Amino acid sequence: MAGALGGLVSLPAWANGWTTETVQSTRTILSQGQTDLLADFVETIIPATDTPGAKALNVHQFVQKMVADCYPKAVQENFQKGIDSLDGLAKSAYGKSFTEGDTTQRIALLTQLSKSSDSAQKDFYSLVKGLTVRGYTTSEYVMTNLTHYQFIPGHYYGCVPVPQKAVSQTK
Repeated sequence: MAGALGGLVSLPAWANGWTTETVQSTRTILSQGQTDLLADFVETIIPATDTPGAKALNVHQFVQKMVADCYPKAVQENFQKGIDSLDGLAKSAYGKSFTEGDTTQRIALLTQLSKSSDSAQKDFYSLVKGLTVRGYTTSEYVMTNLTHYQFIPGHYYGCVPVPQKAVSQTK
C-alpha cells in the first residue's frame, strides 16, 4: 500500500520531467528520406492554415513512434513499404517525388491510395491518416489553444455563499 501511494505521489513529478529528448524512439524504422516523406504526407492530410499544420506540430514523429513502439512487425513492414510505394506512385504519375509535387498532385495520390484495390495500400493509408488525426488533435497546441483543455477541469470554490432562495427550498 505504501509503495502504491509513493508511486502515485511521484507520478506528476516524473511526467513533468518528460522532454523531447527523453521520449525519442530508441529504434527508428524509417530512414531520414522516408521521415521527410512522411512529414509531407501528414502535412497533406492536415495542412497549415491559420493554425499550424501537422508537419509543424511534428505529427510525423508521433506517427513513426506509434508504429515503431505499438504495432507488430508486419504492420511496421507494411508501413515502410507504403512510404516507398507512395514515392514510387508519385514518380510514375508525375515524374517527380511526392515531396516535389504540388498540393493537388499530393491529394490525388492520397485519394488513389484511399480507394486502392490493394489492401496493403489501403491499410497503409488508413493507418497513417488515423494516427495523423489522433496525433494532431492530442497535440499540445491543439489541446491548449483550440480546445482549451484544462488539466484539472473546473475550479472548486469552497467558500461560496448560498442564495437564500435555495436554502428555503430545501426546508
